[in-house]
Amino acid sequence: MLTLLGVLIVIVGFALRFNPLLVVCAAGIVTGIAGHLSFGEILTTFGNAFVSNRYLSLFILTLPVVGLLERYGLKEQSQELIGKIKAATTGRLLLVYLFIRQATAAIGLTSLGGHAQMVRPLVSPMAEGAAAHKHGPLPKNVSDRIKAYSASTDNVGLFFGEDVFIAFGAVLLIQGFLAQNGVQVEPLHVSVWGIPTAIAAFVIHGIRLYLLDRKIKQMIDSEPSGSSEETLEEVQSHAR
Repeated sequence: MLTLLGVLIVIVGFALRFNPLLVVCAAGIVTGIAGHLSFGEILTTFGNAFVSNRYLSLFILTLPVVGLLERYGLKEQSQELIGKIKAATTGRLLLVYLFIRQATAAIGLTSLGGHAQMVRPLVSPMAEGAAAHKHGPLPKNVSDRIKAYSASTDNVGLFFGEDVFIAFGAVLLIQGFLAQNGVQVEPLHVSVWGIPTAIAAFVIHGIRLYLLDRKIKQMIDSEPSGSSEETLEEVQSHAR
């Protein structure tokens, strides 16, 4: 039971908002000591885990590229583009992105999207641009809500879409766990039964996105005059 101290350290560390890297490392060290591992064995375990999962850090390479694109007006151009589509609203745009994200994740294209490479530079600015062209300058609370919905749309689409892909690690993990406990199922069956959950998630979050446009209007109408942020044109001129 002492090996569970690592879980407690993670919970307490995250609750107190300590550095996540330090919290996870401390939890790993405590767990190793509780499991009667020597300090050398603990370091070896850390090293092997890093080497075998080093591809996870490749997303860092996207940050300079995204920063360079934003420096030369990617966000402003995406806002101008969405403003030319009169039928586009924040809710409709995010609903389309939810469908694309979930459908591509279901066939294994989990990297076709993401917060750093898609939501931050494209989806969120386009969603804000659609609202700004419809309602004018956006108050900060409205802008923050749109950003949150953009991020959650990516999360929902990826999380419930990838469980449909038969070769996804979580599907194989579920199959292996059930096999260890005497329940024999094929990975195909696990992925097939993930389809109803994915459809339900799409419908539920889709309804939330459908109602988002109405919520944005209510939030803007309830704002006192003069509390809005800079207009879209001012933001674009400052960026230039």
